[in-house]
Amino acid sequence: MDEVLTGGAGMPDGWQRLWAPHRKSYLEGENRPLPDNEIQCPFCRIPKLSDEEGLIVYRGSEAYVVMNLYPYNAGHLLICANRHVADLTELTKSEREEIFQLTSHAMETLRKVANPGGFNLGMNQGDVSGAGVAEHIHQHVVPRWFGDANFMPLIGKTKVLPELLDVTRSALAAAW
Repeated sequence: MDEVLTGGAGMPDGWQRLWAPHRKSYLEGENRPLPDNEIQCPFCRIPKLSDEEGLIVYRGSEAYVVMNLYPYNAGHLLICANRHVADLTELTKSEREEIFQLTSHAMETLRKVANPGGFNLGMNQGDVSGAGVAEHIHQHVVPRWFGDANFMPLIGKTKVLPELLDVTRSALAAAW
């Protein structure tokens, strides 16, 4: 690109930009039940959709595996309880066991499909902890590779993903 954008909109300033406008809609509450909107819990709505439409990789008896619509990294999965509960302590023993079994299987499947060097696993409990959908418990499974945390998300506030979510979902579902 010979010409660079700068200053105000369309004015050259020496920076090359990659825009991630999909993040803005999420930050403003898209698909998230917030106190001031009437949106149904996405983790209660998703199981009513087809696997392809809902980006569901696998359905268990008490939990399901879904692609994160706003991923931190390629292959970012969520393990969601079927039941609408917010806290780990509200899950039955059977629900906890299935969520952790599915988490383990998700890691094995991601290793087969994408060969990550490691994983970040986590549950954010409550709004204050950073949970985007605090009312419905879900486990994050984020595959990681050496060099995946480069200048783009740190300086550019943009994450570059190498594959569309439905393509990744299909590959993971087939390997599950």
